[in-house]
Amino acid sequence: MRRDIAALIHIDPEEIGEDDNLADLGLDSMRAMNLVLLWQERGVHLDFARMAERPTLAGWWQLARQRMDAIMEARS
Repeated sequence: MRRDIAALIHIDPEEIGEDDNLADLGLDSMRAMNLVLLWQERGVHLDFARMAERPTLAGWWQLARQRMDAIMEARS
C-alpha cells in the first residue's frame, strides 16, 4: 500500500509515515481513486468515501484489515 501511494505521488515510500495526512503529501482525490481501482483489481475492495475520512496510511490499513477480516469471517 505504501509503495503504491508513493509511486503515485513520486516520493520514496519511506517518506510516508503511518499518520501523515496523504493529501498533505500530494495525494489528491483523483490519484486516491486510481488507488481504489488498482486495489480492486488486486481483490481488495475499499470504500473511497471511508478512505477520505481517514487520509492516512494507518487509517487505510485499518480499513483494509476490516475488509479482509469481514471476508474471512464470511468464508468460515
